[in-house]
Amino acid sequence: MTADPYAAAAASAERLAELSGRPRHDVAVVLGSGWAAAADALGPADSSIAFADLGLPAPAVPGQGQVIRSVRVAGRAVLVFLGRVHLYEGHSPAAVVHGVRTAIASGCESVILTNAAGGIAAELRPGQPVLISDQLNLTGASPLTGPPPPAGYPSRFTDMTGLYSEELRAAARGVAPDLTEAVYAGLLGPQYETPAEVRMLRGLGAGLVGMSTVLEAIAARHLGARVLGFSLVTNVAAGLSEQRLDHEDVLATGRESAASVGGLLAAILAGGR
Repeated sequence: MTADPYAAAAASAERLAELSGRPRHDVAVVLGSGWAAAADALGPADSSIAFADLGLPAPAVPGQGQVIRSVRVAGRAVLVFLGRVHLYEGHSPAAVVHGVRTAIASGCESVILTNAAGGIAAELRPGQPVLISDQLNLTGASPLTGPPPPAGYPSRFTDMTGLYSEELRAAARGVAPDLTEAVYAGLLGPQYETPAEVRMLRGLGAGLVGMSTVLEAIAARHLGARVLGFSLVTNVAAGLSEQRLDHEDVLATGRESAASVGGLLAAILAGGR
């Protein structure tokens, strides 16, 4: 990663166009833990690019892939990231959002962020997809800290009102009217939350909790992209059930539900504008 993360993203976008054979893409989809089957539901890849070819560090977390697919969905060129990196792996905020910045530099005007999350709201159950209505960034980090963006980029003092696009959320509800919404709390991790922390998050208005997404959403909004967020509830949050939290259980729930969620994403991409 160069000292200028925006220049690094522009260079990666040029490399992406060369490797994919497409001068630009329209939409980016970032898939969370255990969501690999969702990529297959979006359709066959016209090309596959390794993370390393675009300057992306390789995810070290089980359930995360290391490939970006270029897929055609209903006439749109879609970039599908089969995995992401996290702050808790020791990466900088710039590295965490490099894929999203690269996608936007390649032309993507909409970014769909997905994740595996713990369910805090009482009505949420494992295997349930949930629209993210807003977020709490409790990681202690931001991709907009450090030197200001270079000339030609928006101010880093970005308004986060309406961070998750109401237009895209309405399009998603048009495809699946029974979708529920909740606020997503992003924490640093990698340890799961304590029951006391879950009670705190519930008091702050969070219905979902995880360890990703929030920095990517900030970076996308800063660059003017529309953001749509989905959480797949993979477990009930700590202290709200008798079950102990285990990453293997999270991945298993993701694998069981990912294909149907991929079908939902494909329908949204086909119908939403």
